[in-house]
Amino acid sequence: MRYRQPMFRLVHISDPHLGPVPDLRFDDYFNKRIIGFLNWKGNRKHHMGGDWLARLIADFQQSKPDHIAVTGDVTNLALQEEYLQGRNWLASLGSGHDVSVIPGNHDAYIKGALKRHQAVWSAFMSGDEASPGEIAFPFLRRRDGVALIGTSTGVAMPPVLSGGLFGRKQADRLRTMLSDPAIADDFKIVMIHHPPHLGATFIQKSLFDAYLVRRVIKATGADLILHGHTHLASRASVPGPNGPVPVIGVSAASNGTGTLYPPARYNLFEIERSGDGGWTCLWTERGFDSGSGEVVMFRDREVLAK
Repeated sequence: MRYRQPMFRLVHISDPHLGPVPDLRFDDYFNKRIIGFLNWKGNRKHHMGGDWLARLIADFQQSKPDHIAVTGDVTNLALQEEYLQGRNWLASLGSGHDVSVIPGNHDAYIKGALKRHQAVWSAFMSGDEASPGEIAFPFLRRRDGVALIGTSTGVAMPPVLSGGLFGRKQADRLRTMLSDPAIADDFKIVMIHHPPHLGATFIQKSLFDAYLVRRVIKATGADLILHGHTHLASRASVPGPNGPVPVIGVSAASNGTGTLYPPARYNLFEIERSGDGGWTCLWTERGFDSGSGEVVMFRDREVLAK
């Protein structure tokens, strides 16, 4: 009898922008953080507070996910206190083995912030073969035949920009990783904060060198790309060597109702090896109804890959 690999359940959330935002230090009033702080006080505090995030988590935990992928913007201003708060929140979701996070632009809000603080999240943001505390992008985590690849597009930008950069060195490493025969039979998922497809968002918010990512995926392929940043639930694709590769975005995990952006959602992917040696991936999307504020189903086990 042929061994049948059990189904792997992956939950995808993004952009929780955890609050409350700590008080600023004196020198923060003279850099980009003051703009983000005022934005939080005047805007995000009111629609990203409350119990939206806790209710979303309670709903997806009922599915007993094997792994949770968080595609960036855990913090607002990349303060050390926010990184510590983020570590505690990530730990509340699960162990470092069962939760993966990548940085977003808010996690790299000012120059040097990400480099100074990212080691706080190393249990959730490092590859399987990394030394303790070591973080390098992309990182690889293999779980039951699923290869989770975490990338970074978070870089400090001027006040009017919230875009990202991937970089040629990271692109070269991603190409090597995706081409590795050791993961040839795995279901390969790339986690990235800024969406890599054309027309994903406004130019000032975009991944400025997204062509590097698309070039790698077109050459090597992947099975699924997960992103955040836009605060929108979305589906797109980029070309792969054997056809389009799905690119899935998700609403901000802490967003409430009554705003310009849709309230919080999450994606659940049920991934299973099929009898012919390939993979099936069923996509469920749940989140808050903008009218009632109750958790509802938007997609119910839609076939995403087969």
